[in-house]
Amino acid sequence: MDGANRTTVKEFILVGFPGSPSLQLTLFATFLTVYLLSLTGNTLIIFLVLTDSTLQTPMYIFLGNLSFLEIWYTTATVPKLLATCLSTVVTISVPGCIAQLYFFFSMGATECILLAAMAYDRYVAICSPLRYSLLMNAQICLKFSAGSWFGGFFAPFPATILISQLNFCGHKINHFFCDSDPLSKVSCSDTFVVEALGYTCTSVVILSSFLLTVSSYGNIVATVIRLSSREARKKTFSTCASHLTVVTIYYGTIIFAYVRPPAKYNFTIGKVISVFYCVVTPLVNPLIYTLRNQDVKKAFKKFLAQKAFLLTRNIKKF
Repeated sequence: MDGANRTTVKEFILVGFPGSPSLQLTLFATFLTVYLLSLTGNTLIIFLVLTDSTLQTPMYIFLGNLSFLEIWYTTATVPKLLATCLSTVVTISVPGCIAQLYFFFSMGATECILLAAMAYDRYVAICSPLRYSLLMNAQICLKFSAGSWFGGFFAPFPATILISQLNFCGHKINHFFCDSDPLSKVSCSDTFVVEALGYTCTSVVILSSFLLTVSSYGNIVATVIRLSSREARKKTFSTCASHLTVVTIYYGTIIFAYVRPPAKYNFTIGKVISVFYCVVTPLVNPLIYTLRNQDVKKAFKKFLAQKAFLLTRNIKKF
């Protein structure tokens, strides 16, 4: 398109979920409650991992990383989602939109890699317990964690650079945040290369980490089945159940959302599915790990007991 015919767009309008004022208030209250619970739960896990010596092992170092990631992952999108529920016109600048898209996909890619690393940690712990301290000590765990963050933030970088070079004619984004497909729809440039590169990058990251995760759990199941003791099988499955639940929910939604041709994108379904991995999963993570994990529950009870003791002692002083 000729440069003279292009309209310069400086900001976008996020459409969000249109509806009656009562529906908007209901959505706002629901999303705000889930968001605050998510922040509280993930912050609590980080605090427990940092302060309780029994939780400073590779498994919980990964969990602390995941909780830290979930805080920023949900914060990248939910504030704008809440704003669309309260206002009929919610805007975001073009640079702000590109930045939101980059950080959203960066943290999403980091989570995929981190979940695969956590699955490998469980695989080593269950399938090679005698070599666990050699294959997965704290130092190696930190390298895995750093690699997850580096790989996650590098993966969407080339596609984001290309998106930032696009020209935009439309100003309404039919979503509650700057996702790639809705953003491409308001561009007046040829988006074939951008969409192809974005689709390839997301598919490679999602499917490769998913296959690594499934492979790890496949080996875990095979090892558990060979265990002679029924109690040992039950205990081993219990340790992996929480992680597997998070993995199933997360990968199920993102594969449905992103591992498909861009032409098949449905805006309504896309927004609903996005709620699961933007809002629900960051809350499910701390809930499942807290409710299903005895070590975390013990650490939390210990923390509460210490606080109760200090409170009692201070009351007695008065």
